[in-house]
Amino acid sequence: MNIVETAVSNGSFKTLVAAVTAAGLVETLSGAGPFTVFAPVDDAFAALPAGTVESLVEPGNKKKLTGILTYHVLAGKVLSTDLTDGMTATTVNGEEITIHLTDGKVLVNDAEVVIADVETDNGVIHAINKVIMPS
Repeated sequence: MNIVETAVSNGSFKTLVAAVTAAGLVETLSGAGPFTVFAPVDDAFAALPAGTVESLVEPGNKKKLTGILTYHVLAGKVLSTDLTDGMTATTVNGEEITIHLTDGKVLVNDAEVVIADVETDNGVIHAINKVIMPS
């Protein structure tokens, strides 16, 4: 299964899948890749201020939504064993994220990786507990 199919079958990424669909990124993330996706779980989206998700999936906000979603994606396959403390990586949207390894936890900016290394046919998913926002 590819990244999108894996996210759908997992059941913990319903909001992410809906957002990816609204942004028109299903075909891209189902493509050859490889991609690394830091995928916010549904609770991460639920923690955003009320109305945020509903606003972002409106057709007029597609560019903003796409920018946020592509901030969670790296070109290439990066497993947890490839991550080092303080490393930075350029996301598909062009901005950088920073990895922190603290007290046995892996953080992407300030989001904790709660499930690492879910391998797919076209990359890898790391589930995170917070939606990270580009600047």
